[in-house]
Amino acid sequence: MDTEKYLNTNKAHWNERVSIHRKSEFYSLDKFKRGVNQLHSLEREELGDIRGKSVLHLQCHFGMDSLSLEMLGADVTGVDFSEEAIKTADEIRDGLGMKAEFILSDIYALPEKLDKKYDIVYCSYGVLIWLPDITKWAKIVSHFLKEGGFFYIAEGHPLSYVFDNSSGANKLEVVYPYFSKKEPLRFDEEGTYAEKNAKTLNNVTYEWIHSLSDIFMSLINAGLKIEFFHEHRFTVWQQFPWMKKGEDGYYRIDEDIPLLFSLKAVKT
Repeated sequence: MDTEKYLNTNKAHWNERVSIHRKSEFYSLDKFKRGVNQLHSLEREELGDIRGKSVLHLQCHFGMDSLSLEMLGADVTGVDFSEEAIKTADEIRDGLGMKAEFILSDIYALPEKLDKKYDIVYCSYGVLIWLPDITKWAKIVSHFLKEGGFFYIAEGHPLSYVFDNSSGANKLEVVYPYFSKKEPLRFDEEGTYAEKNAKTLNNVTYEWIHSLSDIFMSLINAGLKIEFFHEHRFTVWQQFPWMKKGEDGYYRIDEDIPLLFSLKAVKT
């Protein structure tokens, strides 16, 4: 498996999309600059009071959620492998006079660049599919947690990823596997979830499947104790073309399947 090629292809994809995302209504950067916290009610409620806590945000994209965590009183370090994402995160932080630290790094190389332990390790929404090795990922999470600290994730439910979500889909139809495969899935799609009609060049991506048991056991084997696990009937982006956005900002479908999960695990 040519993992380096896959990751470099994905990086090119994300580098191109940073400039699109920062201008998109989906991310609402202008509102954020006016002081509107961009975290969803789900993660804000489940994280609890994080004032004075140190937070490591893995796969932070261009930093809006990291800076939103800082707005809640946390001391935040954000990490991403995209040069354009970290450059933009630094620019936004400096423009707002905030203090979060942003580090350019592949997650797996992070212990070589960062020597610190955190009260909280955090990640959210569409992150796990970009990781080829979920076992090593969980060890990284555990490595950066203080004893008694916790890991929190809000993420797309693996079951929802088995269904066709292409632009022509109009019903739930299983087209992708649920259980992990040796090789990643390959996609070639123009645009982005934030701007579906955007004209883009780096459209090939490679994504890895991780079942719930993969995720759970990787964290447990890394020395974490699951404190809660919740499944949700809503999501935060238009995952399927027929989804409807509610007044609360979440997307739903009539079919009764889990779309998101959230999990908290403590390092004991």
